[in-house]
Amino acid sequence: MAKRSKAYRAAAEKIDGDRLYTPAEAIALVKELDGSKADSTVEVAMRLGVDPRKADQMVRGTVNLPNGTGKTARVVVFAQGDKAAAAEAAGADFVGADDLIAKVQGGWVDFDAAVATPDMMGKVGRLGKVLGPRNLMPNPKTGTVTMDVAKAVGDIKGGKIDFRVDKHSNLHFIVGKTSFDQKALAENFAAALEEVLRLKPASSKGRYVSKMTVASTWGPGIPVDPNATSVESEA
Repeated sequence: MAKRSKAYRAAAEKIDGDRLYTPAEAIALVKELDGSKADSTVEVAMRLGVDPRKADQMVRGTVNLPNGTGKTARVVVFAQGDKAAAAEAAGADFVGADDLIAKVQGGWVDFDAAVATPDMMGKVGRLGKVLGPRNLMPNPKTGTVTMDVAKAVGDIKGGKIDFRVDKHSNLHFIVGKTSFDQKALAENFAAALEEVLRLKPASSKGRYVSKMTVASTWGPGIPVDPNATSVESEA
């Protein structure tokens, strides 16, 4: 395990390991303890009481963060003709068809999200080995396989995030940057948490959220009460 920095260890010592913080308290502490000079990303990690090997317990969704992510996402769109023109007009960073597919197939993945029209998915589907492991494959469930490519691009650029439980039942989502004020981070956290809770599978038994932490990119994880169902804006 890599040796932690002095700043990280000092921050970790300020966290009371014997208690669970409210979401608002955790957000305030993340902002207080982040010692990096960069504007760090704030992320929430959860352990869910689901078995992702079972299709009916796969938790996957999207949410539009009301205050954005603090980052302008780079979006590629696989489309042709009028749809390609609409994607470009909406602000897509890269638009193409066979040429773009070949570029990605060659290993280029310098983007944050991918959108495709349904007619392109027969070819885009061949990029599974490149896009799949990076959670970049367009999917109708996340609104990224659509004829309305302009809306999809606008949503992503405006702060839409997607999340998916991994094979170990962990789920992660970002809620903004440490430069955001307390209220903005809390509103983003609340929007994402509400959607995760809404997506609880009917077949999931026992406690749905068993563990939750909040952390900045370079900061220690702050334990949050997994029973929290709402996020107040003030600690």
